[in-house]
Amino acid sequence: MADERITGQCDCGAPAGPLGVCADYYHAILAEEQADPRMYRWHAPVVCAYLLQHPSEAHERHLDNQFRLLQLYLDRGLDALLRVAAHQVARNNHRARTGYDLTPLAAYAPLPAGGPPRRFRAAFSGLPFGGGSFVSGGYEAYGNGVEAIAGATVEAWRSVPA
Repeated sequence: MADERITGQCDCGAPAGPLGVCADYYHAILAEEQADPRMYRWHAPVVCAYLLQHPSEAHERHLDNQFRLLQLYLDRGLDALLRVAAHQVARNNHRARTGYDLTPLAAYAPLPAGGPPRRFRAAFSGLPFGGGSFVSGGYEAYGNGVEAIAGATVEAWRSVPA
């Protein structure tokens, strides 16, 4: 594979943005959200969308659940996703040893075979970044950007021919 920094295009098909390719944006988001609890609320959809757009960087066995989590997020909102995530963390506690509860995700379509998609209508390299921050336009704007990427990710995977 060609070095994305040289070609100016990410492996997800997105052009590089001012910070570079999607991986550069992803790592910058992860670093920034560590210092900002309000921004961190979008951590789960950021990780799921990034790995579904860049599956070569993911563990294949987790992609189906990540796809279902994004569908839950788009269907029921961030608060519902955070409740499910908190429930999963509690169940996965080393003292509980009960493992994950996939019941909240059962209603959502599994990851389609035949992927990954070649392009997404919204990608991480398109997120606004100003004044040294992804939330310089406000948390609502940042959340809208993450939601657009999540929606584009689910849409692209659903359109993959089997």
